[in-house]
Amino acid sequence: MALEGGALATDTRTPLSPERIAELAAWDLRYHWHGFTQMATYEPLIIHRAEGCWLETIDGRRLLDGCSSLWCNVHGHNHPQINAAVVEQLSRVAHVTTLGMAADVTVELARRLSQIAPVSDAHVFFASDGACSVEAALKICVQYWQQRSPAQPQKRRFLTLGEAYHGDTLGSVSVGGIPLFHQRFGGMLFECFRCPCPDTYRLPEGVTSEAALEYYLGAAERILSEHAEEIAAVVMEPLVQGAAGMIMHPPGFLAGMRRLATKYDVLLVLDEVAVGFGRTGTMFACEQESVEPDVLCLGKGLSGGYLPIAATLASHAVFEGFAGSITAGRQFYHGHTFGGNPLAAAAALASLDLFGSNQLLAHVNRQAERLAASLERLAELPEVGSIRQRGLMVGIELVQDKETRQPFPREELRAAAWCRRALERGVWLRPLGDVVVLMPPLAISPAELDLLIASLP
Repeated sequence: MALEGGALATDTRTPLSPERIAELAAWDLRYHWHGFTQMATYEPLIIHRAEGCWLETIDGRRLLDGCSSLWCNVHGHNHPQINAAVVEQLSRVAHVTTLGMAADVTVELARRLSQIAPVSDAHVFFASDGACSVEAALKICVQYWQQRSPAQPQKRRFLTLGEAYHGDTLGSVSVGGIPLFHQRFGGMLFECFRCPCPDTYRLPEGVTSEAALEYYLGAAERILSEHAEEIAAVVMEPLVQGAAGMIMHPPGFLAGMRRLATKYDVLLVLDEVAVGFGRTGTMFACEQESVEPDVLCLGKGLSGGYLPIAATLASHAVFEGFAGSITAGRQFYHGHTFGGNPLAAAAALASLDLFGSNQLLAHVNRQAERLAASLERLAELPEVGSIRQRGLMVGIELVQDKETRQPFPREELRAAAWCRRALERGVWLRPLGDVVVLMPPLAISPAELDLLIASLP
């Protein structure tokens, strides 16, 4: 457990020598190509160990993990209960395939997820990461319409949201919509129908906050009314579009999209890779508007942030479309070597147990209130245009002009400068453009949360 003030429990192991530290830093620069990182300017930041909400670098610095190791850590690092579950599983079997067989622990995880997820009589398909869970969902939807009765094989396209992010595989990039991330790969992608990003901060000209919900749902319905016969599914992140800069949807937008999907006979796929497992204050974000998707994508926090595992949950009605004789070829021709890995499944089961025993969701909501109150002082700063929060997901957007909401020139890297100052104060954060993202482990203590806020200007 992390100690207050940023100290880790005493480490009796021999610290790394200066020579070893220099060697690792050199290797990191020479051999390791980091994702979403400009390697020409990258400065090595290498973690040696972690405990609770704290990371320790190879040179002994202690950093509060303000981004949950990319939005996935739930209960803190080095948690004894999750550690024990993985070690116990390791003593039995580390990996078996899910193609035609399964590990007992993976079967149990499928059952648990089906019981708690807001999907009707869910069937669980396992993958290794969130992008692959989305990739599977897209293929499930297309194959479903080909095999249901009556078949509608022309339904092969998707309706998605502007500024969407669903991962970095070709299918998940195709349904994504962030130009900076995706535009270079345009010739490799399939085309989608796309609604405007339902942004409540940067509204279209002439659209008021009161009219935003009607405007965005109206735009979606116009596309569906004209093209529903081509559309297999609506694909969206519920409540919050994370990688877009913590964009918050108007209240009621998710429920409205569920109604439209039903009205126009298309499936609803919800990507809860980032927002699932308590991040927004409920176990699943879609519960806040009482929405049941046809397909639900999960990842990141599924194993508590321990090991790579993701899941695509489909309703029984969707699953039935794949039943038949072996020779009929209706089975889902898709799978991954490490999907449903037993070690990751054991970590996931232990994480789910902790939600109940620690009353974690109640803790998250208390901490979210504390966080909201602490952020009020930042709202007065001249460069803070918007503070957006849902549970323990926060985006602080920096602007050049609060009145016009004009952004800073991109080359100024204002949010990155905030994160550098936080790092100097012992807190690790990672920006999204000019948005400073706060996404600590859900188990963060009040004292640690105060330290997180104190690291900001």
